[in-house]
Amino acid sequence: MAAGLRLICTSSEVVDGGQGVRFTVERYGRTTPAFVIRFHGQVHAYLNECGHVPAELDWLPGQFFDDSKLYLICSIHGALYAPESGRCLGGRCQGKGLKPLKVQEIDGQIFLEQENNHG
Repeated sequence: MAAGLRLICTSSEVVDGGQGVRFTVERYGRTTPAFVIRFHGQVHAYLNECGHVPAELDWLPGQFFDDSKLYLICSIHGALYAPESGRCLGGRCQGKGLKPLKVQEIDGQIFLEQENNHG
């Protein structure tokens, strides 16, 4: 494994438009919830914080997509986000999107690219 990468899960755990995988990251001295999903064959990861309020998106662990499987949705107030970019598409997020994290899919595994900022 290359330096700076942290294993999140296997590729098979992240189904296109389906259940995501929760994990945590250390940011600015605190443990922050995060998640990885697959959309149109590509993996994307974000901090698990709505752009409107600091609440986690998933209504059940790993359930980030709306019923159409086209958008990520906040379980608290229904804000919609683009799965491929985290951009706010509607709802009370007022243009504030999700905070992306860099991930790589290598040999059937998904890795987080570790950041070197400790706040």
